[in-house]
Amino acid sequence: MELKSFFEGCPRAAVAVSGGTDSAFLLYMAKKYAKEVSAWYFMTPFQMLSESEDTKKLCSQLGIRLHIIKENILRYPEVVRNDLQRCYYCKYYMFKRLKQEAYAAGYEIVLEGTNASDQPEGRPGYRALQELGILSPLRECGLTKEEIRRESKKLGLFTADKPSNSCLATRVPVEMEITYPLLQRVEQCEKILEQFGFFDLRVRIVEAADGLAAKIQIRQEQMEEMFRYYDKITEQFSMYFQEVWLDLKPRKESD
Repeated sequence: MELKSFFEGCPRAAVAVSGGTDSAFLLYMAKKYAKEVSAWYFMTPFQMLSESEDTKKLCSQLGIRLHIIKENILRYPEVVRNDLQRCYYCKYYMFKRLKQEAYAAGYEIVLEGTNASDQPEGRPGYRALQELGILSPLRECGLTKEEIRRESKKLGLFTADKPSNSCLATRVPVEMEITYPLLQRVEQCEKILEQFGFFDLRVRIVEAADGLAAKIQIRQEQMEEMFRYYDKITEQFSMYFQEVWLDLKPRKESD
């Protein structure tokens, strides 16, 4: 199936957008082929501020109304305790609310950006989407990440080469309770790295002997730069973590 055919069967839809490449492409195609489309963004402690800024920029460029759902996801004990099912509960609570608000706005169909390169089998979050009846057109139409990036570039979308990102909760080890201050420490440290010119990175929390350590993960091509700035970076990180580690295994986009 092609996206044009998909939207012929779903002419009115609410699209969940994240600020990333996949949902941006989906929103563009929905605007092109659907009769009516609206965009919906979750603003929670798990999302970085930069993601909401990119989402607002995208919707402004496409001329699509953006609905922002503000949700304190940390009010749910099942999410805070951060076990292996955290993503299931998080996705379930957020998309259940999106469905309710979208329905009240006149939209009976909700779409999201999982693509054909993703491996949703065994992923709790995707199971929640299926249970709620959320549709994934990119996956249904067999569009891979590579194809989406290529087509996005042709369309001139600024998200075409944007590195994949995941929510801040993924930086916290399983079974460690998630708190807002903990998420803020991670976000601030990732911002520090970006100020030094690093991109497509992660700062993950690790339990250390003297408290908590920040484990930096970067791409192979930026390792040399990391050694150049490491002392300055660790000095700034010391405001947030007791130790700073560098993962010598290069980070891959899918990590």
